[in-house]
Amino acid sequence: MIDGKKVAVVLPAYNAARTLRQTYQEIPHDIVDDVILTDDCSKDDTLLIARSLNIHTLRHEENRGYGGNQKSCYQAALERGADIVVMLHPDYQYTPKLVTAMASMIASGHYDAVLASRILGRGALEGGMPRYKYIANRALTFFQNVLLGQKLSEYHSGYRAFSRELLEKLPLLACSEDFVFDNQMLAQARWFGFTTGEISCPTKYFAEASSINFRRSCTYGLGVLGTSFAYRLNKLGLKRSAIFHDLEARLRTETVVPIAKIKQRA
Repeated sequence: MIDGKKVAVVLPAYNAARTLRQTYQEIPHDIVDDVILTDDCSKDDTLLIARSLNIHTLRHEENRGYGGNQKSCYQAALERGADIVVMLHPDYQYTPKLVTAMASMIASGHYDAVLASRILGRGALEGGMPRYKYIANRALTFFQNVLLGQKLSEYHSGYRAFSRELLEKLPLLACSEDFVFDNQMLAQARWFGFTTGEISCPTKYFAEASSINFRRSCTYGLGVLGTSFAYRLNKLGLKRSAIFHDLEARLRTETVVPIAKIKQRA
């Protein structure tokens, strides 16, 4: 715990067998109370390794995508009593050693969400981020800062921490089940008045680390632009998007929200 708050780390996993054990071992278990993994129908030994590590594990019997994976992770964390939830990729692209710092920023009460930014400092390029992705990141971030009225260094990091209050209020079930889920979630946080902080984070690009290809990157980029335009149009009252207004799509802990074909593993 940190300041009496229960800390959970969630691991949205897909074919993470080669890096899961190393990721798990570097999680700061002295302050982390719970580790939850959702296996999105992996084709390797991710599930077996997670069970051998005694991680609380869920499994999708059909692949639901990155966004669908996170929805399962966050719901499980809330059901298990987490006050602070840190989302960490099990592919070891981000260092687990920053979990304590990120959770502490939430526990301080100053922030509702914290992003581990690869752009603050020189972590992205030095870690091997392809230059085209770096340029796209900077361009999309500038565009989003203008339309969302924020001043973040990036919106595209997959390493994040959230307060329980944020996860309970955002209509996350209305968001995409694909990669743009991350971006929609940050737009929702801004819409509902939550504060977002950042911390500098190194990153590593290597063969075992998950990364979307150029075509999927383009699809993601278009989704980011669409989300940003939707936010501004909703602010102007010219559009009503479900991701900002469908309050029935919030995660619930009193009764289990049906999540297609999840099997819980002890």
